[in-house]
Amino acid sequence: MPTGTLDRARPTKPEDVKYWERVYGMQPASVTIVRRSDEDFKQRQLVVWLDGEKLGDLMFGDAFGRDVHPGPHTLRVSNTLVWKTTQFDVKPGEQVRFEAINRPGRVTYPLLVMLGVGPLYVTVRRVA
Repeated sequence: MPTGTLDRARPTKPEDVKYWERVYGMQPASVTIVRRSDEDFKQRQLVVWLDGEKLGDLMFGDAFGRDVHPGPHTLRVSNTLVWKTTQFDVKPGEQVRFEAINRPGRVTYPLLVMLGVGPLYVTVRRVA
């Protein structure tokens, strides 16, 4: 190469763009479900399902994590009485976090005093 000439990069071809889009689309994404809220009743398990696959029982203080493919997904959480289903999308390389809460309602504590049992409600919220 003669001295003083610039080494010019070759122009990008459409095939190159498609290739790198496919590479970017293959980046693993992840979903994490935690149960650590102060609002939680801190008793009983929450059963967690992701895209129809049972991940297991989530006790207070626990967390589940799973790598997923980019695209639409369904998270379902149950305290065996109440189900909460959440639809969400994951982008390539994104780390999605949810907080699951097994919380008491307004009548939970009065019923607990009178009957020894009371209803608990499930809340699932996406956190940053």
